[in-house]
Amino acid sequence: MSEDEEHLWYYCVSDGSVRQGKDARGLDRMGPYPDRQTAERALEIAAERNKAADKAEDDWNN
Repeated sequence: MSEDEEHLWYYCVSDGSVRQGKDARGLDRMGPYPDRQTAERALEIAAERNKAADKAEDDWNN
């Protein structure tokens, strides 16, 4: 793992923890995020992105 990756933050979906570095296996990991606070919002960020993508798809189809 590169030095930069060790300083990035990840959200672990299997247990809801926030970790610095790639401790969780890839399928359980969301990120990277620049800081702990952003990683803690991983599910909220994903929901916001999904909502925006759904709206874009609706706009495209109409």
